[in-house]
Amino acid sequence: MPASMNTDILIVGAGPTGLYGAYCAGFRGLRTVVVDALPQAGGQIAALYPEKEIRDIAGIPGSRGRDVVAALKEQADAFGPQYLLGRQATALAHSPDGRPQVSLADGTVVDAGAVVLTAGIGTFTPRQLPAGEEFLGRGLSYFVPDPSAHDDRDVLVVGGGDSAVDWALALHPIARSVTLVHRRGGFRAHAASVRAVHECGATVITDAEVEALLGDELLREAHVRVRGEAEHRVLKVDSVVAALGFVSNLGPLAEWGLELHRRSIVVDTRMRTTVDRVFAAGDVTDYPGKVRLMSVGFGEVATASTTPQWSWTRS
Repeated sequence: MPASMNTDILIVGAGPTGLYGAYCAGFRGLRTVVVDALPQAGGQIAALYPEKEIRDIAGIPGSRGRDVVAALKEQADAFGPQYLLGRQATALAHSPDGRPQVSLADGTVVDAGAVVLTAGIGTFTPRQLPAGEEFLGRGLSYFVPDPSAHDDRDVLVVGGGDSAVDWALALHPIARSVTLVHRRGGFRAHAASVRAVHECGATVITDAEVEALLGDELLREAHVRVRGEAEHRVLKVDSVVAALGFVSNLGPLAEWGLELHRRSIVVDTRMRTTVDRVFAAGDVTDYPGKVRLMSVGFGEVATASTTPQWSWTRS
């Protein structure tokens, strides 16, 4: 027989927004359970960018991802939320009296007064670099969990978004050299970051694609094809960081009967979804004018916590 639990608030997603949601619920005296498929709290930041400088929180000029997560968890833990990590939320039902009942992959059923979905981008798989997949783990990587692994190396960063530019900036002070290659002429990254990467001394090559990665046991060079040039450029590299974005998937949440738009959950101004007693906040949500910033997620989950419906969640 499946194990069952009873709580006031169930938060699905233990990233920054979910952790702040646990604090908001605890502050209001509500018992809280936090579920996440990942084995540790912190979401995408903890899993992929623990050393990245986080700069979108008001009043904090810059702090490492791991430190932001630690501070959020310490704040939430003051109210004793229960964490069910390494457990994916798979199905949603409602009891006869309307309470949400969420089934987990391990068979546990959590009965809650309300559910808050803070699942970020859902499950995420990196977009692969077409060239040189055989060097994965031998010079090619899609994440930078430990920047020191790139100390005194010739690093090639591939991509044009915030992650690519941020990693080029972060690795430049410790690497022997950093080259940033983007297939378009303009970057999607924040304009200030793009200016900084041009000014810091990194080599920036636009309108270019990595054609091949070559080496022996380890990566030795990259061939880069620049639009308009007859011959490819040969770059000496020890490390390639491919920051080409992610393919995201809501997974089981997509089958919960929620209204979706572009793989995101539609919410109203109180962060209510189209399913009774189910709220959503953070990057997983969509509404007109949506901005995907960590600080926005904090405001959204705080808004959800003040919704009058939370007043009858106490079981």
